[in-house]
Amino acid sequence: MTENSLPGDPPIPLILRRSARAKRISLRISQLDGRVTLTLPKRVPEREALLFAHEKEGWIRKHLAARGDDVAVGIGTQLPVGGEMYQVVAGSGRRVQFEAGAVAVPGAPARAGRRLAGHLKEIARARLAEASDNYAALLGKPYQAITLRDTRSRWGSCTTEGRLMYSWRLILAPPEVLDYVVAHEVAHLAEMNHSPAFWAQVSRIYGDYAGPRQWLRQQGGDLHRYRFDGVS
Repeated sequence: MTENSLPGDPPIPLILRRSARAKRISLRISQLDGRVTLTLPKRVPEREALLFAHEKEGWIRKHLAARGDDVAVGIGTQLPVGGEMYQVVAGSGRRVQFEAGAVAVPGAPARAGRRLAGHLKEIARARLAEASDNYAALLGKPYQAITLRDTRSRWGSCTTEGRLMYSWRLILAPPEVLDYVVAHEVAHLAEMNHSPAFWAQVSRIYGDYAGPRQWLRQQGGDLHRYRFDGVS
């Protein structure tokens, strides 16, 4: 995997990766973080991939513009938590506090993003554990452990050993979206696939999942626009 860029205002970083299975050059823009990846067959020169990207420049810029710019979280930022918008304000005392339409973050303003991320992770862990317990009980299958990460490619996962992983950024989404992701991953404790039997389990323990699933597809990527001083 190598990195290059598409000239312009602004330049667009490009990730070039080779694949033995690729039969032609393909281009993908991540809806989560806006990364532009070119996949090319092993023997295709990089210059051909860059020419391909140049030909698609208008399309690339259009999609990146639709995604919106990243947001550096700090004092004054508007941030969704549980699907509701809050303004980050300077706080006092020792703990982050949620108020009417605001979240007060104490300490040095330069560290507000990092401190807020730590607090949100605590809330996310408690909320995700509670939901996992509830849905596992409904499913009748126990899980082994829960881990939180800042994943770019998926909102959650479930291993064959029953270990659940979630993106902590789910705490930014509406509650029903977080619950859907948890129900989805817990259902894998019974069905390690996406067969009709799997979706039947999701429906049984969650209900109608069409709305939150669509929300993730259309708006989930926006949750990755918020940058918390490099916190992962």
